[in-house]
Amino acid sequence: MKALNLFAAAALSCTALVAMAPAVLAQDAIEVKFTTVSVPTDIHTKAMTVFKDTLDAALPGRFDIQLYDSGSLFGQNGDLDALQRGNAEMAYVSFQLIADAIPKFGLFTAGYLFQSPEHYRAMMQSDIGTEFKQAVSDEMGIQLLDVCYLGTRQLNLRTLRDVQTPADLDGVKLRMPGSDAWLFLGQALGANPTPLPFSEVYLGLQTGTIDAQDNPLPTVEAAKFYEVTKQIVLTSHLVDGLPMAVNNQTWEQLNSDEQAAMVGAAQAACDYNNAERKSEEARLVAFFEGEGLTVTTPDVDAFRSHVQAFYLDSDRAKEWPEGWVERVNALAP
Repeated sequence: MKALNLFAAAALSCTALVAMAPAVLAQDAIEVKFTTVSVPTDIHTKAMTVFKDTLDAALPGRFDIQLYDSGSLFGQNGDLDALQRGNAEMAYVSFQLIADAIPKFGLFTAGYLFQSPEHYRAMMQSDIGTEFKQAVSDEMGIQLLDVCYLGTRQLNLRTLRDVQTPADLDGVKLRMPGSDAWLFLGQALGANPTPLPFSEVYLGLQTGTIDAQDNPLPTVEAAKFYEVTKQIVLTSHLVDGLPMAVNNQTWEQLNSDEQAAMVGAAQAACDYNNAERKSEEARLVAFFEGEGLTVTTPDVDAFRSHVQAFYLDSDRAKEWPEGWVERVNALAP
């Protein structure tokens, strides 16, 4: 009888362990809240799903990846603070926010510097990129996994205006994200930069709080800014890249294989994003014209020379690492 009781107790113990197993596995899964302010239809929002699916396929059950869009978790410019405080684990962190924290990297926010998405990735994989990523990790507490192409930024005006050179933007209230690096770019373009959260841009254009906004064409479509504007000016002033980042608290929990899988998932997400954005940009000029917008091309050389001189003559350029402009230029594919 005693032997039977011992057997029954052992069986009950095994049953309890089996019942506990799912809970143990769930505790072992690393929670990753991935947040963005962009809308669900935006391509880099969709790329977050590619990241999740790729990482889940590579390491089933290792991560609990939760996706939040439209600023539903944190508002504009709140993502970085959330990463650093541990309130979120992943986000897109712009070069402009990085430059605000580490001014010497303001170089990467300069208009007309990068020429293509491939140029960004070449920089990130170079010796410059290694130094850049290490400094960001040390000083900001985040790891940069890859850079997704956000698109080539153009001007989008609520009323028709003859824009040929930066002088034609004098007095134009140009919405820019609310960081110093973004506002400086607005000044370099010749406009009156006006900070406004992305979620308020549509209403701002509709009511005249702002006269214009700048974004890549796929964002103009996704956010439906074409409904409240009359003109697009193809200045092509910034080939914009958006780093995908994870905080160090999460990164340092991972072994080398898990880190490699996360980087691989980020690269897969950015590959998807980049291909989709290139395709979208190719079709959108005709789309906007079909929606009644006037699409014009200014004197791009005049914009380029003015913007580059504005940066190089500023105190900001004095903080840039010596020789890096030339080295970045040399990395262009």
